[in-house]
Amino acid sequence: MTIVLTNDDGIDAPGIRALRAALPHQATAIVAPDQPLSGCSHQINRGGPIAIDHRSLGEYAIGGTPADCTRVALSYLYPEARWVLSGINAGGNLGADVHVSGTVAAVREATLLRVPGIALSQYIRNRQPVDWAMATRLTSKVLAKLMQGSPQLGRFWNVNLPHVSPDDPEPTLVECPACTQPLPTEFTVVEGQFQYVGAYGQRQRDPGADVDVCFSGNISISEWRLW
Repeated sequence: MTIVLTNDDGIDAPGIRALRAALPHQATAIVAPDQPLSGCSHQINRGGPIAIDHRSLGEYAIGGTPADCTRVALSYLYPEARWVLSGINAGGNLGADVHVSGTVAAVREATLLRVPGIALSQYIRNRQPVDWAMATRLTSKVLAKLMQGSPQLGRFWNVNLPHVSPDDPEPTLVECPACTQPLPTEFTVVEGQFQYVGAYGQRQRDPGADVDVCFSGNISISEWRLW
């Protein structure tokens, strides 16, 4: 069973290596953008050529978006693939973030193509460095649970890992709804220049929803439904 790995941080990002390390006994293939494309949402190629750079065995750098990578992988490179996993994104994709996230778009595209998928992101607190070894360990725990089955047709999972230190309590897996609150909208306008100044870590949160769960030190697992 081939598992396609992709992301929106680019093929050289540490998160996708951490994701592969979480699946040491699985047949994985990396099909990821050749450059960082964070926040590109579900943008797709509208008919022009998409470059495919075969970097090494089972690794392809794609001259397109995360959604393009999913299309290229499932229609051409690995049509037999049974899962698409996207991440591990450097930064949370919680609640409203899902609508602008390229990480999530890759899995949403897989869902449209009738292949199950999981988007995985690592929340970064106060710009602290990411412990990718910890992210790998937590991701292994998540995948062991979720990949025992698969989401219902038309649905996918969005997972966010909390920012924890070795001294913090072990995060638990919490299945929860997605937060309905907007991203921070505080702003300044100086000499005709509009700029958001709100702090991500101080965003509004619905009690018990994914933002609240992740910010509280646990792993949020939210199911998103397309139909």
